[in-house]
Amino acid sequence: MKPPWRPFWRRSRRASDSMNIRRVAPTDGEVLLDIWLRSVRATHSFVSEADIQSIIPLVRQYLTSSGPDIWVLSSDAGAAMGFMGMSGNKMESLFLAPEFHRQGGGRRLVRHAQQLYGELTADVNEQNEAARRFYESCGFLVEGRSPVDEQGRPYPLLHMRLALPPQESLTRSAAAPDTSTD
Repeated sequence: MKPPWRPFWRRSRRASDSMNIRRVAPTDGEVLLDIWLRSVRATHSFVSEADIQSIIPLVRQYLTSSGPDIWVLSSDAGAAMGFMGMSGNKMESLFLAPEFHRQGGGRRLVRHAQQLYGELTADVNEQNEAARRFYESCGFLVEGRSPVDEQGRPYPLLHMRLALPPQESLTRSAAAPDTSTD
């Protein structure tokens, strides 16, 4: 019978222990575009190749614009593993390279966003059941639905929200500056 413990030299580190989160760098654009493309092809089987090709210029522009707050998940060696784009408290994007799926990186990015912004919202393709399950496992709830995506394509979106836990919500509101004019 094997012992219920493993000697320290045989314990493997969790993959998420060797991940870091940093701000996007000007040189990250093409690497992140490649991650997006490979991730979409691996997880969005409902999106046609023609639509993927038409979206590539939009993603390239998004990744190099100054509008979104983009965070990169990287290995200890600095290699990009995925990214998340934020616009205020809205998660505009979260993509991981397929070889890094199910290793804790997505959860790590969600926790990072929650630490920065508190309550979060995200739009998730309804046909992407794995993404919906991921967000729900992180605590997001569906609050609404749109029959088409932002470009009017037939890819319904679920509007999801991750609320702050009640205690944290009270702590944040107590720490907020008083802006009343009484």
